[in-house]
Amino acid sequence: MGVMRIGHISIRVLDMDAALKHYENVLGLTRTHEDSEGNVYLKCWDEWDKYSLVLNESEKAGMNHIAYKVENDSDLDVFKQRIADYGVDVEEVAGGYLECTGRALKLNLPSGHEFYLYAEKEFVGKAVGVTNPDPWPDGVKGAAVHWLDHALLICELDPEKGINKVAENVKFLQDALDFYLGEQVMVGPDGDIIAAAWMFRSSTPHDIAFVGGERMGFHHCAFFLDEWNDVLKAADIMAKNRVKIDVTPQRHGITRGYTIYFFDPSGNRNETFAGLGYLAQPDMPVITWTEDELWRGIFYHTGEEAGQFTDVYT
Repeated sequence: MGVMRIGHISIRVLDMDAALKHYENVLGLTRTHEDSEGNVYLKCWDEWDKYSLVLNESEKAGMNHIAYKVENDSDLDVFKQRIADYGVDVEEVAGGYLECTGRALKLNLPSGHEFYLYAEKEFVGKAVGVTNPDPWPDGVKGAAVHWLDHALLICELDPEKGINKVAENVKFLQDALDFYLGEQVMVGPDGDIIAAAWMFRSSTPHDIAFVGGERMGFHHCAFFLDEWNDVLKAADIMAKNRVKIDVTPQRHGITRGYTIYFFDPSGNRNETFAGLGYLAQPDMPVITWTEDELWRGIFYHTGEEAGQFTDVYT
């Protein structure tokens, strides 16, 4: 029983044609579906469910919702009761409410972000199949990202007013949904304020992350690549396509991953994230970063703040 992994993220884009050119030609996702309202659904070549990214044309960029897949349909009944007992409003929505998906639970995290749990989504299979597969498919475009890996959400944090939605999200995900805390950033005069958290349900360093900010928002969604050379190739592809790069190839101290941060044409931040980093397990001790080493944790090579990395988000 339990949450398995991130299932999909739905984001708002200002120009659908420009967004599709970015996600299909630069990142290498494949279009799999379009609904009656014009929303477009895409998947990565190494994913087997119908979609992991939903594009919704809107006048304002940002995230609509994020969804996680649970192991069994019966898990939804258990989680529905646990979420309600925790004191968070939860609604069961029928199959098809989320396109090509079975029944789901709809709720808002303590931070306010819209969040879904579901068990079933239409199956389409990997691009390489499952019988004697090649290591990658022919004809893949751009960076050829493997799968949607994680997302980082900005949560309201104002210690002077007693507001810490990072801490509230962490407690909710731990107590109600059985997520584990992998890494945290602790700040304040006594080092007792959690300002950022990386949480997991799979064996990767994070399936979702939270960072404190002035307002609720969407910081980035990340797509997985194999290793450092793939990150460098992705940077070349972005340069060829005149993609606005936020942070050139770097290594994280937190999660130990290799990274590039960049923006889609609407200003939504993306990441290509490579490498396992470390094996995340339920009995792993929580890794803590102190306020004085915060930027070393974020960008290990330089240890310096990169522009407005934590202040600019949709």
